[in-house]
Amino acid sequence: MPTISALFVYPVKSCGAIALDCVQLAVHGFPWDRHWMVIDENGRFVSQREFPAMARIIPTLTADALVLNSPDAAEPLEVPLAHEKDPARVAVNVWRDHFEAFDEGVSAARWFSARLGVPVRLVRFADDVTRLASKTWTRDADAPTQFTDGFPLLVTNHASLDDLNARLEAKGAPRVPMNRFRPNVVLSGLDAFEEDFIDTISVDGIVLRMVKPCARCPITTVDQTHGVRDAQWPNEPLDVMMGWRANARVDGGLTFGQNAIALDGAGRELRVGASVDYELSFSDDF
Repeated sequence: MPTISALFVYPVKSCGAIALDCVQLAVHGFPWDRHWMVIDENGRFVSQREFPAMARIIPTLTADALVLNSPDAAEPLEVPLAHEKDPARVAVNVWRDHFEAFDEGVSAARWFSARLGVPVRLVRFADDVTRLASKTWTRDADAPTQFTDGFPLLVTNHASLDDLNARLEAKGAPRVPMNRFRPNVVLSGLDAFEEDFIDTISVDGIVLRMVKPCARCPITTVDQTHGVRDAQWPNEPLDVMMGWRANARVDGGLTFGQNAIALDGAGRELRVGASVDYELSFSDDF
């Protein structure tokens, strides 16, 4: 039977991860996941696509604050978990979605601007905003999310990574770790790429539906420890995925992992080591 082998949350979009032993599922995914985001002067989100060094900004969560550390920062940035009363608002956009977020102020803006070398600001998801994943993919289900690219959760499979790494090694390229793919839930005990054909997974009363193959972007080419691309293999693992992982369902995008939504179980816990039941989909779309 498959099991959950890892759980991750990413408090600031495109910054580092926090590994979890257990997590209580919220209606929008994992608590604090992509709850903050860095924006440019036009309100557009910035990411490791343009600033690979964002990978080196490492978050921790205390009882009352988000703490961000970076190797080039003399002091960490501390952001209270509780937002101010009547915070300043700013217009932001994540791909095609336009809405308002709470501005985290001058100190946070200066700290992030110093890290990235351009004027940016830190914002948090406003508690009076609802952003829904595309119903084209959710089968018309309401699936709230925050600053994710589009869906509340991302599920990957260790066996798929092993297969990918075997192909990298066969061409002489270095193996890549799972953190290149920035999952929330990692499964073990499946066959390689079996997740492509799964409809739902069930864990202790939680039901997640796989709704869309995840088309991968250049963030997968960024070393998540050092915030740089390999000088010899700057386009891996995307080059090895070319053709073999191109998926017509997402306009030929190179896919790894599945975007997912919660059908049931908000308030229940996911735990590393938990057994997973799953149902395959027999849709012609797969």
